[in-house]
Amino acid sequence: MKYSIFILLTTSIIFTGTVPAQDSKDSTDKIMITIFLKHDQDMNLPEIQQQLQENGFWKVFPPDDVEIVTWYVMMGIGEVVTVKLSPAKLRELNQAIEKGAWGAFSTEFYITYDYMPSWKEMKEK
Repeated sequence: MKYSIFILLTTSIIFTGTVPAQDSKDSTDKIMITIFLKHDQDMNLPEIQQQLQENGFWKVFPPDDVEIVTWYVMMGIGEVVTVKLSPAKLRELNQAIEKGAWGAFSTEFYITYDYMPSWKEMKEK
């Protein structure tokens, strides 16, 4: 049930086209998505890398005009990638993950925003 609400809210935000950028220097047409690439723990690292190579992951990810903001490895979990893109590129991003990452990772997507400006403002007060 809670996932249904999350999906509904995320979808409504994306398709309304009213998501403002966090920083006025950024394009107002951009959203951020965090992607969890959870390691398949039945595979070791060389096997994961081989699966990614066979899937052509490095050829399809990231899609054109999708900016990688951060890419971290979380030990024991997998990789966490934050990307910035226009809402029109969302389908292409999803397909790149489905074609390139599946089999090596299980995946989760989360709509994301930069909280640092708000945190700094509250800290200064």
